[in-house]
Amino acid sequence: MSFTYRAGVLHAEDVPLSEIAARFGTPTYVYSTAALRQRFRAYVEAFAGLDPTICYALKANSNQAVIATFAREGAGADIVSLGELKRALAAGVPAGKIVFAGVGKTAEEMRAALAAGILQFNVESEPELRMLSEVAVAMGRVAPVALRVNPDVDAKTHAKITTGKAENKFGIDMDQAPAVAALARGLPGIALEALSVHIGSQLTAIEPFREAFARLGALARALNATGPRLKRLDFGGGVGVVYRDETPPDLAGYAAAIRDTVAGLDVGIVLEPGRNLVAEAGVLLARVIRVKEGTAKRFAIIDAAMNDLIRPTLYEAWMPIRPVAEPRAGANEALMDVVGPICETGDYLAKDRSLPPLDAGDLIVVGAAGAYGAAMSSTYNTRPLAAEIMVNGSEVAVIRPRQDIDALIAGESLAPWLKH
Repeated sequence: MSFTYRAGVLHAEDVPLSEIAARFGTPTYVYSTAALRQRFRAYVEAFAGLDPTICYALKANSNQAVIATFAREGAGADIVSLGELKRALAAGVPAGKIVFAGVGKTAEEMRAALAAGILQFNVESEPELRMLSEVAVAMGRVAPVALRVNPDVDAKTHAKITTGKAENKFGIDMDQAPAVAALARGLPGIALEALSVHIGSQLTAIEPFREAFARLGALARALNATGPRLKRLDFGGGVGVVYRDETPPDLAGYAAAIRDTVAGLDVGIVLEPGRNLVAEAGVLLARVIRVKEGTAKRFAIIDAAMNDLIRPTLYEAWMPIRPVAEPRAGANEALMDVVGPICETGDYLAKDRSLPPLDAGDLIVVGAAGAYGAAMSSTYNTRPLAAEIMVNGSEVAVIRPRQDIDALIAGESLAPWLKH
């Protein structure tokens, strides 16, 4: 385990989190290099013999150090913007291992990705396909395309992270896919090389994957029978992690579903894991400002807030919380809300949570915060972005310094009529 109690203090690998708080302040994100590597290698092992291209989904955590850690393990990147393309390339991800997903790619983004020489564009609509054709022809390039299909499968996850139902904005409806594939095969500047599917995030059952993959495989076989054979199938991501008491599919079962799908197809495999690689490799370290005793509730008010970690209020997400100082055996726990200083009722990290006694100055961590934590943070209430720290054994590195408030304000300017 990368975050464990030693001599009564919670450690990140070999480093006490109390030491990190003393050196770098709070709130601070802390990531374990060992946990990142272990999770990536688990994918490699589970898919042994299939030689997949594992494209880390940058949206989960786009810090350069995190991306570079995976790149050095052989990872590619799943990107959804020009900014993420530049981040991936800067961190050392080979362009030939980059997949560009997303429903709203602009012509500028297409040109940049074509110039870089990415592996494929996951095209999500006929208008996008036509625009990509025009851009590629104008550049004298051929765009490698994977059609992202929408299999109309309920991922049985949170509504805001479900992407494979017919009413979602993502992908091409299955009944429209053959016609769009035929169009792709006839358009100049387009090479139809693959199919792609992604039905959502934080899936905790294997059956939705199997159902979606079966539909993807059937479409691939139908297309192979009517034209040039596909080179790849892109199975997206979405395998869940444990926040509370979830039982997500193990990677062996997930890999078995994909092995069954590609049997006899002679295609390469692309995977796009994000949360599953980084969530449990990170914590948000925070300090208690004070404990407030209300008539109906007890509140632990901490220096981390919804601007630092929005998942609890955005997705009603349950995040594990524990003190940095190991509670004594038999310590009495009490229900409390863990809240931040922001002027919003939605500014909470936990509600009605049973926790050991907390006092002003105590340190706590919010666990499994490596995904969709720092990446979704903001400066609401003019709160500077939290620091990010990476640990590697006993080594500690600042991978994003805490934002300076004066620098934050200096990034803005007055309109000319306000300068007089």
